[in-house]
Amino acid sequence: MTEPCRPLLSAAEQAADAAELFSRASAGLRRLVPFHSAVWTAADPETGLITAPMLVENLGSGEGCATYWESELLEENVVPFRELARAPVPAAGLRAVTDGLPARSARFRRLLRSQGVHDELRAVLRIGSRPWGLVSLFRTTDAFRPDEVALLADLSGPLASRLRGFARPPKSAPQPDSPAPGLILFDESGEAMSVNDEARQHLASLPEGPSFPSPLGLALPIWVIGTVLQARAIADGRDHGNARMRIRTTEGRWLNCHASSLTGPAGRPGPVALVIEPATPTDLAVLVAEAYGLTSRELQITQLIARGMTTAEIATTLFISPHTVRDHLKTVFAKAHVSSRGELVARLFTEHYWPALPEPTQVQHPGGLPAQVRVPS
Repeated sequence: MTEPCRPLLSAAEQAADAAELFSRASAGLRRLVPFHSAVWTAADPETGLITAPMLVENLGSGEGCATYWESELLEENVVPFRELARAPVPAAGLRAVTDGLPARSARFRRLLRSQGVHDELRAVLRIGSRPWGLVSLFRTTDAFRPDEVALLADLSGPLASRLRGFARPPKSAPQPDSPAPGLILFDESGEAMSVNDEARQHLASLPEGPSFPSPLGLALPIWVIGTVLQARAIADGRDHGNARMRIRTTEGRWLNCHASSLTGPAGRPGPVALVIEPATPTDLAVLVAEAYGLTSRELQITQLIARGMTTAEIATTLFISPHTVRDHLKTVFAKAHVSSRGELVARLFTEHYWPALPEPTQVQHPGGLPAQVRVPS
């Protein structure tokens, strides 16, 4: 990491939560890479969809924010975030990649040009191919230089690592039971047309952020709108991803939002149904494991430990040696900052109220054929 970035990263390390991280990082980055306006948002690491929190600085009205994400998901654009998440370099300037012709991007034609934006520098804050955050910086005068793009790319991993840590559920007392699944229906134009009481309760528990009025008399957060837009993009054949994101409530709960496009007359895409419900252990397993930096194998072993299995039993179940199990355990203990199995179970399952998965665990036979092993309760 270059010396100019050290004060920014030091400030980021002192942030108490993701919202403060974005605020500190944006202030520090502005001194290194001047910009007029910016959007910083967390992302679901599995689907890449936007989630809370989001920081919007000097970027017009709330409607403009919705238009920005609508263009990102539904139109042909240059360097979409989903491509940057897999690109060798996780940052790119719009004018640089279009050879000085930013109007090749629908996002620029539809929104940025009318707001006086001259260039956009965007980046994915990622670890491997997992996106933990998305950043867009906007200038009204000069284009972003290659060295500025490189600097933001260098910050991707360190900021993602810090952001990932905030995904760990906080220690807290158990909360009252959550409402049942909520349902919101959107018509073909994207307008919300009906909602049940459970959805209203879930929406009321979400953190503050950009939101938009609806005919139903309630404001819909940008994260919900983004999930609906993704469902429309899938239905239109523009994307083959997953219209699902997880979001933490103000009480520390995790909710799962999943949208799907229904089929209309003659097989055409119809309304979109959005379900908001408490996240299940399956929904949270990968998220919490990623937050602690656990690999899929380490997650498997951790789940089996939570079921009370011995080293020998885990080795037999996963077709690996007891020595390999012990090596994995040492690594898991280091990542979770514990020194025993009891502490590990308390840290991941008791403190965070993240029960072990009841579903079968996928293992691999020595010959390569998969088998389902159900861990006894």
